[in-house]
Amino acid sequence: MDPMIERLQSLIDSAKSICVFTGAGISTESGIPDFRSQNGLYRQNLTFVDVVSRSFFERRPKEFWPLFKEIFHIKMLHEYKPNRGHQFIAALQSGGKDIRVITQNIDGLHQDAGNVHVYEIHGSIKKGHCPKCKTIYDLAYLNEKDIPRCSHILENGRLCALILKPNVVLFGDSIYQFEEAVEAALNCDLFIVLGSSLEVTPVNQIPVIVYQNRKVPMVMINRDETRYDSLFDLRIYDSIGEVVSKIQTKSVR
Repeated sequence: MDPMIERLQSLIDSAKSICVFTGAGISTESGIPDFRSQNGLYRQNLTFVDVVSRSFFERRPKEFWPLFKEIFHIKMLHEYKPNRGHQFIAALQSGGKDIRVITQNIDGLHQDAGNVHVYEIHGSIKKGHCPKCKTIYDLAYLNEKDIPRCSHILENGRLCALILKPNVVLFGDSIYQFEEAVEAALNCDLFIVLGSSLEVTPVNQIPVIVYQNRKVPMVMINRDETRYDSLFDLRIYDSIGEVVSKIQTKSVR
């Protein structure tokens, strides 16, 4: 067995509680595109940051939704399925490990794979809500019309009808569950990063916080090097699917 794979196997076998931090690299292995690279989609000389921003949504919500749906392919989300990486994490949970997933991704594939404790730092593309009455809507409802509106009946008997906001952290929004994610990271036996370049702030500070506390082994599995690689005890540069296919998920029950 490859020495690095053997070491990773040993670390996983020894850990009771594992915190897995995932980035775009795990989603792209399910065929989900790198949305930021699709500059050809944007009309009116708008960039990714221009469109996927709170200010654009608030100023031009009728223009926001068609562009948002086009960028994130939300009518095609049902076609994307959990891959070997997602399934591996779920298998660790099924085998009796206490698994906490911190994800930068908004696709919901960790939950689709069966993981229970998932901190969606950047929210979920599969839901939306009314900014006024806070009613939550699912993906099917968001896809019914080009510009989804709230169908809730208010106390005065009138239809709310406000344009919905996706449950995604837009530029200018606060991220979700940061404190809970940090707590999960600090209370694990093993911290693993899967498929993240660690370029997005402030979530890239979570591995730094873990490192500064220095209580648990830290593993990085990514195709490319990152500027935070020196924090990690074990670094494997390969596809997530290839790496986890070599690891056995042993039951601890």
